Amino acid sequence: MYNAAVWLASAQSQASDTLEINWRSFSLEQANNKEGPDWKIWDQPSDYPSRGFLALRAGEAARLQGESAFNKFHLALLKARHEDRQKIADTEVLVNIAASVGLDIERFKQDLQDESLITKIKEDHIEAVEQHGVFGTPTFVFQDGASAFLKLLKPPDQDAPRLLEILAEVMGKWNYIGEIKRPQPPWPKGVYE
Repeated sequence: MYNAAVWLASAQSQASDTLEINWRSFSLEQANNKEGPDWKIWDQPSDYPSRGFLALRAGEAARLQGESAFNKFHLALLKARHEDRQKIADTEVLVNIAASVGLDIERFKQDLQDESLITKIKEDHIEAVEQHGVFGTPTFVFQDGASAFLKLLKPPDQDAPRLLEILAEVMGKWNYIGEIKRPQPPWPKGVYE
């Protein structure tokens, strides 16, 4: 997910205003739960020891300060989790991330408690599963409705826009392609050599 976010941020910065990215919430904890089909992460009590649901709420709280605020927070959140190995289930960590990207902290803390954010996350998740077949992240849903799950290493910045363009074309134009998978090993051997 982090590699995809960095890639998309690079592609977007190079595409001027022609590339619109709309991040949506998807709970891997819900998708991979072992409790059965009736168990829902969004129905758990606030003290439920979730690994990621509070971070989803924090993302939506950041979004209430604008898409630009959300984008900065989202990238910083993923960096904190994947590079810095911070515990993003910790409110203090989330507040520090919000502060580091210039969010209004008092508003962020207040919005983080807003129960309507849970409904937004639930709706995003259900739509992703039911309308687009999402099972994991990152999954891309293109303007034409085509969707693709993609596992990748971060491409070089100069390749970022073109790779996204190619992915959208392949998944949108040739709907008979269901899955492309590079056998392992050797991948990622040779990628950075």
